Amino acid sequence: MDANDLIEAKVYVGTYKKYNQGSLFGKWLELSNYTDKAEFYQDCLELHEDEQDPELMFQDHEGIPQGLINESWISETIFELIHKANDINDLDAFLSFLDLTGCNLEDEEISYLVQKFRDSYYGRFINEEAFASLLVEDGYLGDIPENIKHYIDYANIASDLFMTDYHYDNETNAVFSRNY
Repeated sequence: MDANDLIEAKVYVGTYKKYNQGSLFGKWLELSNYTDKAEFYQDCLELHEDEQDPELMFQDHEGIPQGLINESWISETIFELIHKANDINDLDAFLSFLDLTGCNLEDEEISYLVQKFRDSYYGRFINEEAFASLLVEDGYLGDIPENIKHYIDYANIASDLFMTDYHYDNETNAVFSRNY
């Protein structure tokens, strides 16, 4: 999932009453069209104004991270996250970072979490050795003459780096500093 998936997040909104009567009447609503949950709910209620007190049912959704929606509830956080999506260049890595750090989108301010992620995230790498190789190329070990670079044991360097200073997420191939 990337920022575009989040920006294009949408929900199919019906009601329990219609569903129980055999009707799937509803509509896909794009969440980026709303500034917050209250505005979104207002549109949902207007869509189903034919019912006296409609009990909204979110029958399907796309582009919404796990835990921010269920059949009868949507988090305010999703709207904040959509508005911050352009600051998060890799949403899957961001979500992995949240898992790694134990941070919760519902408990923390989104701006704070995005900044923490950006400070810690190094990018995606094929494996830990590829990251170690990049650090060596960038001067992590100081200036190393070209003629001896092929003698460097990147596997051992990676082992040391990821034991103490960095975390490699096997699912996303993302590398994070442990200074979170």
